[in-house]
This record gives sequence, structure tokens and C-alpha cells, in this order.
Amino acid sequence: MANHLQGQTSPYLRQHAHNPVDWYPWCQEAFQKAQTEDKPVFLSIGYSTCHWCHVMERESFEDQEVAELLNRDFVSIKVDREERPDIDSLYMSVCQAFTGSGGWPITLFLTPDQRPFFAGTYFPKTSQRSLPGMLQLLPAIRRSWDHDRDKLLAQSREILDFLQTEKPQPDTPDHRDIRLKALEQWRAAFDPVWGGFGSAPKFPMGHSLLALLTIGEKTGSRPATAMALKTLEQLYRGGIFDHIGGGFSRYSTDRQFLIPHFEKMLYDNALLILAYCKAWSVTHRSFFREVACRTADYAIRELTLSSGTFVSAQDADSGGEEGRFYAIRPEEVLHVLGREKGTKFNQRYHVSDQANFMGGNIPNLLQGVDLQPESSETLTLLQNWRRTRAPLHRDDKVITSWNGLMIGALSWLYRVTGEEKYLNAGKNAWRYLKTVHWKKNALMASSLDGKTGPKAFLDDHAFLAFGDLALYEVTREKTLLDQAETLCRRVLEDFPDQSRGGFFLTDRDGEPLILRPKETADGALPSGNSAMAWVLVRLAHLTGKDEWDRAAEVQLDFLAKQAASYPTAYPVYLLAALERDYPPEEVTVAAPTKAELPHQPWPFPLDAVVNLLEKPTPEHPLVNGQTTYYVCRDHACQPPRNLYS
Repeated sequence: MANHLQGQTSPYLRQHAHNPVDWYPWCQEAFQKAQTEDKPVFLSIGYSTCHWCHVMERESFEDQEVAELLNRDFVSIKVDREERPDIDSLYMSVCQAFTGSGGWPITLFLTPDQRPFFAGTYFPKTSQRSLPGMLQLLPAIRRSWDHDRDKLLAQSREILDFLQTEKPQPDTPDHRDIRLKALEQWRAAFDPVWGGFGSAPKFPMGHSLLALLTIGEKTGSRPATAMALKTLEQLYRGGIFDHIGGGFSRYSTDRQFLIPHFEKMLYDNALLILAYCKAWSVTHRSFFREVACRTADYAIRELTLSSGTFVSAQDADSGGEEGRFYAIRPEEVLHVLGREKGTKFNQRYHVSDQANFMGGNIPNLLQGVDLQPESSETLTLLQNWRRTRAPLHRDDKVITSWNGLMIGALSWLYRVTGEEKYLNAGKNAWRYLKTVHWKKNALMASSLDGKTGPKAFLDDHAFLAFGDLALYEVTREKTLLDQAETLCRRVLEDFPDQSRGGFFLTDRDGEPLILRPKETADGALPSGNSAMAWVLVRLAHLTGKDEWDRAAEVQLDFLAKQAASYPTAYPVYLLAALERDYPPEEVTVAAPTKAELPHQPWPFPLDAVVNLLEKPTPEHPLVNGQTTYYVCRDHACQPPRNLYS
């Protein structure tokens, strides 16, 4: 029997459409039903490739006993956090205020006017250790609703007052002081043995690594560069990188990056491509470029629709078990590759009878073996064999913001490889967004099978503008620059917080919630506020327009106040501030003919602003009749020369 989730554009909601729970999507009808029947709202937020969301569904939402309690005493609402980041952001902050931590699934209880009075994450069906079970929790909540409602409403008021309290802001601190403090915090948390920061679980945080590499590049900080390069090498060595299929999982469950939480997200892989491209640009070690290529190849092969755009994620589970798809046994490798090649593979990637996960092995290079790439023939054989296993669920939802990140990452990868397949993949994704995700001059946040979801949020505008600018820099197609400027003007007009600075997650015409969400710190993804700062700085460099320079300065000053106490939570703000404090090279190349202009991979830094002239001009004549480079930085120019160095 179907509930109210049929026909939704979210694969996550569709997964729950045949649960015995009478789910509603987030809609006025559900809240009106709760009001009329005087019932609390049970709100569950997750996403379709979330392992613990699957566990809670199997244990509770497919269970008749739990469903009867929910259907009798509550109005139940399901939300896809990827489709509605505004609802997710708001109620995740509530969950963190209640419990001190967060994660998915988020489980909340609300009044019919959307005010939260209890929150948590995963709950089992029956109580386990310190976790109450759904069979115990639901009756307890309902009793409190019926007999002690004033106490619940008082809790709700306290949480909302806490979230709305404006925290005192310091005077605008110096960007350099914040950067130095960030380095101190990173050094204190760095794991010198296994790379990364803190203890398990460890997240790859490609944007933090990108910030560290940029700090090292711009300021000469060797510790910043060393921490980033060590982590990038260890990420590849560990099982968090899929040594057979390529691409990175969402996080590691241990210090070594050995056993991952196996879901693969588009955004993680895009951010790590950017970081590995930067590592190659800084070191020119081919290893870093190879990892970026294998990651992009995975995304193009496994996360791309026939339309050319990128889907959001691949699941951790197959056949009802997390990681089953990835764990391999030595005899399986021997069967696929033959005894000689199979034995070498097993020895190199530590595939043995001892096993390291679920009776099988997650291939890894953690024992210090060389980093030479595996032969494509070997990988293809293993990939084809692995496809015969229980397939991984894929969330085919197309998210504007995440595609914007991948478009930018592929553009960077084209700059460092010159391989047209990466440029073409970025162009194809951009064309899809241009064709499907723009409706009457308004950007949409997502789509499924060509059917669009809600209006775009701040992150969609900021990340797509980032992709526009990165793609513009390698194609010089003015349409891309124009779109980036359009997106940024819309943010400045429709998203600003006029009283406190920065930008809201939703525009001024967005659906009103109990609070208008606003994110400044970077999490697994950069915040829209940080991304906007970076985009505005870049736009100012590329166009030379004062309007973007002024907007960038205002946004950086706002973020500096937010970042002052805990700057490692603001790596993309640090990137933006670095690019403004250390302006990139401006390179004009004049050549006798178009054919004599430099081709990809370019010899220039990734942040250089490059202008290619197909013939000399009076302002940029040839030197010695040969291709000539004019290099300027911060309004000071070097003598023209025939070689770039």
C-alpha cells in the first residue's frame, strides 16, 4: 500500500513510498492534518545513499508495530536533505543544539506549527544501551504531548531562543592573523603517522587540503604544504580510495583511512580532484595528477547520465550489507587475473586470508609500497568482474551545486592534463544545467528524470558560478562569464542578510520556515557564504570590475568575524582571503599565429589570469618575432619574454 510519497522527485522519498508508515512529504497538508488532529509531527531527514537511513528503515519504518504507533499518534514527514538543504540546515542546527552532535538520519518531533521539541539521529526499534528504541520513544513522546505539553513547548522556546541569539562579533580581524591561527589549529590536530586531522572517523575534506596547499604556495609555509601532501598521499594509499574502480568514499572509520564508510558522493570527489590538481601544480609530481584523473574517470564512468550531467551519489550498501560490493577475497582475484597476475595484485594490495573487512579485504597500499599506477588491463578485468555482484544503488538526482563543483574540478583537470575528455565532460554537464535547470530565468536546485525540484539555494548559485568561471578560463566563452555575473548579482539582490551581513541559504521569496537558515562555516561541503567570497574575488580578478571587488571585500570582512575563533572551519574563506591578499599573476600571451599559442596543460599556476592573443597588438608586440609572455602581478609588470618561467 502506497503512502503520500509516490510521484516525488526525490529518490530518497520514493524509497519510502511503500513503507507501512503513512509518510507525507514536507507540505502544508501534513501540518494542517497535525493541527486538525492535535498530533505532534514526526520528522525524518536523510538521503538515499545513507547507510544508517537504510538501517532505520529496515528496523523501524518497514515494521508494522512501529508504523502503527506512528500512524496512530503522529503525522510523519520525510525530507531529502539533498533536495531541501534549507529544512536540513535548520533542523540539523536544532539537533546539534539538543544533543551536541549531528548526522543522518535526523529524527525530530515538532509541533503542528513546525517548532521542534525533541531531536536525535538514529534510533533502533528497541532500546540498545544508551539509545532508546522507537517502541519506547514514541509512546513516551506521545504521553508528554498529551499530559506535559507545556514542558515540551518550553523546551522548544529555549532551543529557538538559543538559535536566534545574536552572538557578539569582534572587530574585523586581520586575515593574516586568522590564517596563522588556522595553521596552529591544523598543526595541533594533524596526524603525522597516517595523515589527516583528529582521530576516527576521518573525513577527506578536500577544501581544507586545498586551503593548506594554497597557504604553502602563497606564503611559503612548509608545514602547510607538508600536512596537505602527506594527507593526500595517505588518502590514496588507504581503502577510502577505491583501488579497483577509482573515486573516494565519504569518510574513513579509522585513523589509517583503511576502512571507509563506502558511499561515494559527487561533491567529495569534485573537491578532491581540485586538491589533487593543486598538489600537482605545486609539486609537479605525476602521482597527484594520476589520482585526480582516476577520480574523474570514476565520476564520468559511474556517476554520469546519458544526458552528460552528474548524479549525486552511489550507495554504501549492496545486497543489504554495507561494503559487500568492495570486499574481495584472494581466491576471487586469482580467478579473475590468473595465478601470476593475481598473486602480484594480492601481495601489493594486501588481499589475504587474514581479511580486514567482513571476511574479505579492502585493497590498500598502506604498507609503504610504491605508488605506481596499476595497469588499465588489470583494473578493467576487476571492474568488469565486480559489476557481476549485487549492484550498488545510485541516486540519480541531479543537484545544481554539486554539478557546479564538478564542472570546476574537470576544468582544472583539463588545465593540468590537456585531455579533452575532461573538458567535454564539464561542458556536457553545464549544457544540461543550462537547458533543464533554468526555468523562466530562475535557477532550480535539482532534477530527476528531467523533472525539476525546488528553486535554487545560495549554494547552487555560488557553486555553479565557480564552475562557470573555471570553465570560462579554459574556453573563453563569454556566455560562461555572463552567467557567473548573473548568478552573483542575484545573490547580492535576493539573499543578503541586511542586518548581520552575509547571505541566507534561501532567497527572499523562499518558503518561510520558523527560522531563515544561514550557514557560514564549511562542513563536508563549503558553505555558500564561503564559496561566494571565493567566487567574488575571482570575478574581480577576471573582470577588473570594482563592483565585484567591493562585494568581495564586504563578504570577506563578514566571514573574518565568523572565522576568528575557529578558523579551520572556514578553509574556503581562507582561500578567498589568500587570493585577494596575494593577487594572481596576470599573463597575456601574444603569438604570431593561433597555432603557436600555448596549449593545455598550461605552464601557468592554477589561479593565474590568462589572456591569449592570436596575433600581436600595439600594446603587446612580439619579442624576437616569437610567442611572447607579458606577466604582471598587483599592478607591476615584468619585462616581456619568450619563455614562461
